[in-house]
Amino acid sequence: MAGDNHNKPENITVLGSTGSIGVSTLDVCARHLNRYQVFALTANNSVEALFEQVMQFNPRFAVLCDEQAASRLRMLLAEQAVVTEVLSGEQGLSAVAAHDDVDTVMAAIVGAAGLMPTMAAVESGKKVLLANKESLVMAGDLFIKAVKQSGAHLLPIDSEHNAIYQCMPGSYQQISHQAGQGGHSLADFGISKILLTGSGGPFRETPLEQLSAMTPDQACAHPNWSMGRKISVDSATMMNKGLEFIEACWLFDAKPDDIDIVVHPQSIIHSMVQYVDGSVLAQLGNPDMRTPIAHAMAWPERIESGVASLDVIAAAHLDFETPDYQRFPCLRLAQESVQTGKTAMVALNAANEVAVDAFLNQKIRFTDIPVIIEAVLNRAELVEPSTLTIVQLADQQARALALDVMSSL
Repeated sequence: MAGDNHNKPENITVLGSTGSIGVSTLDVCARHLNRYQVFALTANNSVEALFEQVMQFNPRFAVLCDEQAASRLRMLLAEQAVVTEVLSGEQGLSAVAAHDDVDTVMAAIVGAAGLMPTMAAVESGKKVLLANKESLVMAGDLFIKAVKQSGAHLLPIDSEHNAIYQCMPGSYQQISHQAGQGGHSLADFGISKILLTGSGGPFRETPLEQLSAMTPDQACAHPNWSMGRKISVDSATMMNKGLEFIEACWLFDAKPDDIDIVVHPQSIIHSMVQYVDGSVLAQLGNPDMRTPIAHAMAWPERIESGVASLDVIAAAHLDFETPDYQRFPCLRLAQESVQTGKTAMVALNAANEVAVDAFLNQKIRFTDIPVIIEAVLNRAELVEPSTLTIVQLADQQARALALDVMSSL
């Protein structure tokens, strides 16, 4: 198969290996064992799941978030006489992301927790497969500058951004995997608009008066995608699309006006790029994350991903509509935060993470999520995010504000 005749396998670290993106990445790796060697696997606190992955892929390192979980994994591996070294904490995550022997890093830790290890991979000049959108939402300017300075290769994993990337001209792709276009605008490549698609989630047609009664299980029942619970709730509020809007601005050096959001319930067209000559290029495929993962892992080549080709006859029809901002206030808040700038996007993300966690633990209603986020954005002290320390401080302050807002609901 094209691209599989490699003499030396690529060493890959999978940050967040027990989540849905991590599992899909390892599935692609398992199909190309002569091409990819799993160097390190990391998880939050899923000891048993990580143990099973270590037994299958025999990485040099495994990392868990806290030392107690790491000790349990060491004990399990010792019983099997497995020599994988177990590390813990943010320091351990950053170490396996930046290790000299690592070629590629899949950045798939969900939320703000993924920022520091992803930055460590970037600063070390790795090929970074970016599934952690929060890194760009929180610290986009710092992140892109670090990519350019280190010479890291940045390839998007979100199905939408990966689709946009695939629809860009070849001349763009050759330079943009090192982030931005080196001073070129989208117009320089004949691009007039990026069309960012989203399904609208499980509540696209739910009567507005019923939204407040929606349960976590209902919010997590996505009609097309199988995802973790946090990102599923973000899809239900369309905050996920808001975060992707912010991410697209950084990834493609685009202004907010360069991007339109289009609701596409079938999730077959993953995004589109509109050109000045009237052409619109779209990337289509079955909703399976192994497609963008395989694309980025092998870029600029193509490898088999395990995903069946799209049956366009069975797909039958494709629908498109404009987003309903009354139904999805989180989308409005995300787009406004880009215009506001400074640490507004940090506050938005932090407040959303706190609110979604509270909703999943049944402490607030579904419709309280945007209320909390807007209150935090109105109260947060916004400053220029000129260092990672400032970003982290703004994140902590916004989380404290979110908890304070929640206590008065």
